[in-house]
Amino acid sequence: MNAGKRVRGLIELTRPVNAVAAGALTVIGAFVAVGASVPAIPAAAAVAATVAATAAGNAVNDYFDREIDAINEPDRPIPRGAVSPRGALAFSGSLFVVAAAAALLLPPLAVGIAAINLAALVVYTEWLKGLPGVGNFVVAVLGGSTFLFGGAAVGRPLPTVVLFLLAALSTLTREIIKDVEDMGGDREEGLHTLPVAVGERRALYAASAALALALLASPVPYLRGTFGAAYLVVVAPADAVMLYATAESFEDPTAGQSHVKYGMFLAAAAFVVGRVSAMPAL
Repeated sequence: MNAGKRVRGLIELTRPVNAVAAGALTVIGAFVAVGASVPAIPAAAAVAATVAATAAGNAVNDYFDREIDAINEPDRPIPRGAVSPRGALAFSGSLFVVAAAAALLLPPLAVGIAAINLAALVVYTEWLKGLPGVGNFVVAVLGGSTFLFGGAAVGRPLPTVVLFLLAALSTLTREIIKDVEDMGGDREEGLHTLPVAVGERRALYAASAALALALLASPVPYLRGTFGAAYLVVVAPADAVMLYATAESFEDPTAGQSHVKYGMFLAAAAFVVGRVSAMPAL
């Protein structure tokens, strides 16, 4: 096998954009927690742990999903032959080791969150992914916990709890829509995802309900006085994008789940703006 193709395949396994984005969300969690006084070493260790763990989870997910991907995503590295299943598994294991080593530099609560997340990633890919709604919930908690992990890494997790909940609910929305998108391959492989179990429309209604909870909760930081009006100025269009994307998913799940992600990143930016606006003027 051509070495260059193999390296490209390994990089693709990690979904590098998603992995780096997860690291950025961890930084946002740390910033929301303590503002501009983010300590460099804990923040760097938390980012390294998040990026490596996300990359490892993506790689091991492709290992377990190789037969489904041959139907749904035939251009993924394993189905197209760029990376062998054994090579993907070994690569994932090495990334998990990197994530664990980085996490050990952090406070005990952050280490605990990292350990639970690493275990949940493995359990999810092997046993929970095909269970109706359960796999979606696990992924949602893992996605939201990047913010909580960032706060725990700098010793102040409580300011990130609302951000964690909002991110988890919006991630749950997107994961359900993605399962609707992948119904064909999942049904053929015998996976009982939520849309397979209850039908496409009911699953999309469940996704809409999760998003509705997130939208209702999004003004909480403003109402509690944590952030000022600047937060609302940014979070309102983020809410609008996610609401539109969820409605769009009833006609086009592929576009809908992609656009939900854009709204999620805009919502994360709203927390940064809110935190900056709440900082005392110099």
